[in-house]
Amino acid sequence: MGGDISKHGVEKAYARWAPIYDLVFGKVFEAGRSAAIEAAGKACPPGGRLLEVGVGTGISLPGYPSNIRIVGMDLSEPMLRKAHERVVTQKLVNVETLAVMDAMRMAVPDHSFDVIVAQYVITAVPNPEATLDEFARVLKPGGEIILVNHIGAERGLRRVFEACFAPLARRLGWRPEFPFARLANWAARHGGMRIVERRPLPPLGHFAMIRFARVQAEPKAA
Repeated sequence: MGGDISKHGVEKAYARWAPIYDLVFGKVFEAGRSAAIEAAGKACPPGGRLLEVGVGTGISLPGYPSNIRIVGMDLSEPMLRKAHERVVTQKLVNVETLAVMDAMRMAVPDHSFDVIVAQYVITAVPNPEATLDEFARVLKPGGEIILVNHIGAERGLRRVFEACFAPLARRLGWRPEFPFARLANWAARHGGMRIVERRPLPPLGHFAMIRFARVQAEPKAA
């Protein structure tokens, strides 16, 4: 299922969205954004480092606690230009850097961040499992990955609709029929990650926040 969305297609889609993204999606995604910011604020220690993958226009950046350091990355340069403007105009001095980067191949050392936040990202990458592997690589032991995303229905009319809508959605840059089982199976296979929360979000529970915790490193033998 890795080839159903292409990196080039995602870049093109979000270049089109960049000028109007906040206007179109700002309110729609507000509940998920607020939930992710609150969870990240609790999980990240004062002075800790947070990576927001798919930072987009930077709409979440002002909400994070000012005592944590933030790195933002996105595949879309037009979206990041909006984020840079926001950092400057709102004087967000705790934002260390914003960079164009592929979520599956991040130029970041292992164990660099206390928290990783990815909102509406995991269904918009060519290979979700490889992307989650990369998140786990750069996460410190004891850290958290916080996802906010649409999760596909397991049954009923919504599942039928999502399957019918899928070809158009892919051209717009995401998968509407993404099942929760892919996330649960990834965590089970990875071995170092566990799901600590799955919380439905409004509207109507079509979105969810999923939190993964990375197990602490085994103590070294004396």
